[in-house]
Parts: sequence; C-alpha cells; structure tokens
Amino acid sequence: MAVNLPPQYHDAEARYKKGKTPEEKLAALREMWVILPKHKASEKVQADLKTRISELSDEVEQAKLGPKKAAPGSHKVPKQGAGQVVFLGPPNAGKSRLLTKLTKATPTVAPYPFTTREPVPGMMDYEDVRVQLVDLPPVTADHYEHFVTDITRAADAALLFLDLADDDGPAATQAVLDRLKQARRELVRDAAAGDDPTTYHLKTLLVMTKADDEAADIRRELAGEAFADRYPSVVVSAEQGGGLEEVRKAIYDLLGVMRVYTKQPGKPADMTSPFTCPIGGTVAELAGRVHKDFEEGVKSARVWGTGAFDGQTVGRDHVLHDKDVVELHL
Repeated sequence: MAVNLPPQYHDAEARYKKGKTPEEKLAALREMWVILPKHKASEKVQADLKTRISELSDEVEQAKLGPKKAAPGSHKVPKQGAGQVVFLGPPNAGKSRLLTKLTKATPTVAPYPFTTREPVPGMMDYEDVRVQLVDLPPVTADHYEHFVTDITRAADAALLFLDLADDDGPAATQAVLDRLKQARRELVRDAAAGDDPTTYHLKTLLVMTKADDEAADIRRELAGEAFADRYPSVVVSAEQGGGLEEVRKAIYDLLGVMRVYTKQPGKPADMTSPFTCPIGGTVAELAGRVHKDFEEGVKSARVWGTGAFDGQTVGRDHVLHDKDVVELHL
C-alpha cells in the first residue's frame, strides 16, 4: 500500500528544506503533519515527522529559556537489545535498587534523594532476549534534568515508580507526571499517538516498590484508586526479591515485540539470538532488521511456526508470530 502523498505535502516539505530558522522549519513540519494521510502505509512517515517535530519544538523552547548548561559527560544512551525502557520516578522510589536487581549495572544506591544524576544503563536478560533499562535522575515539581526530554524521545517504553513505603507516594508520582507533561512527555497505557505531534507519548508500566513495608498493602489500595485505570502495574520488593520475575516479564510484554529466529538454506536455525520485531510484523520488516538493505530486496521466505505449515513459502507481506523460524529469500 503506497502512502500517496498529495502535492501540498511536497510543497510544505520544500518549505521545510528551505527554512533558515527552527521556527520556519517547525511551521512547515506541522503543515506536513496535517496534510499527511494517516493510515498503515504512512506509519513510518508519521513516526519520522513526530520525531522531527518533537526535536524542533524542544529546540525552540530551549532557545527561549537560554543556552543549555554544560554537562560533565554525554547523556546519550545508544539503544541496545530488544528495546530501551527508561525509569522515571520521584526521589528515593527504588529505581536504582531495582536496576541492580534486574541487571549488572552498579548505580549509586543510598537512602538519601538525588543520588542518580546521570543516566545509568543496564541490560536485563529475559529468556533468550535482552532489554536495555536506563535509570534516570528523579523528577519532582522543582527538579527536572532537561536531558530527560531527549532520552525519553528515543525510548520505547517507561517504568513509572511509586513508593509504597511513603504516605506521599501517590502525590510524588503524580508530580512526576505533571512535570513531564510540561516537557511535552505523556506517559500512557498504550502507544496510540495523540493528535498533537509536539507531544511524545510513551507506553508505561507502573511499578509499585518497597512492597515489604508493613503498611504497603494499605498504601497500595490508595495508589490503586489513583492509578489503576491509567496504567498496568506490578508490585515489587527489590530488597527481598519479591516480584522480580513478574516485573521482568511485564517489562518484556510492555515492549510489544515478538521473537523470530532465522536460518540459512540447508542449515539449522540459530535458536540462540532471535531478532525482535513489533507484534504483527511481516517478513519484509524482519528482513529490514536483519540488514537495512534486505527490506526492499526480500521476495519470499520459508516459515516454520504459527500461521504456516512447516517450511511453507510465504510472501514478503506474510505476518509473522512469536518464535517463528524464517528462511529469507532475496
């Protein structure tokens, strides 16, 4: 299915390319967004436009606030694994402690606030895939590191933390949401995009920590009243290890991906390093993940697994399923 961009879109795109200021470019991108037909064939174009609009909106806003403060190190975290999931929450909510339990990362963990000042990445193992977790500095109504805006734009999903050992836990977590909204970052239950391309929506799991506290059950009920309908949730005690396997699975499920194994003709499948694709992905999308040049070049594939009899030859638009084995034919 072709995108079929109308002439007005190309006119706006030409104005974008000729724009000399961020404001001029942003105005052209917004016009392109309005004109762009919204359907499945244009999903990649939509995603690219949203990213560029978000980046330029941040740039324009930052220019109004003044130059960024110099940082001691780089805040960029290159993506690795099946997806990147960021940790967002108030001070002392247990983010860093959970990271140490799920990965081999060694962030500073201390019983006082704001010990995390830089993004701290770690790789979490889930069965035969790895997921990148990134612990970010705490967020409050009065404290927000502006590099969080950039990192959340690149992330695939987020964990929102709520402290069950704190009577003010729900209020502190709500303050995180309010402050992120000011930065045009909205944490949502699903990944459905809103009408405003300047706002980035991040699929979110609510993680209620410190479940070993003696009053945790009572606070959990109160937290449920405030957040139950807004996000899926898990309860964990990083200190005692309770709920860790549940949170691993919930994080993987949050990404909405499936594992696909590949094989070469006449050889056994490589069952140790699966590729991950969005659920509902096709043979062509898998080929693009194997090599960027393969997505256009793949003509057919043989598939073993769900949705096809073993070894069946399918076309490039065939929808794959979790744990399928695929032999690509270019």
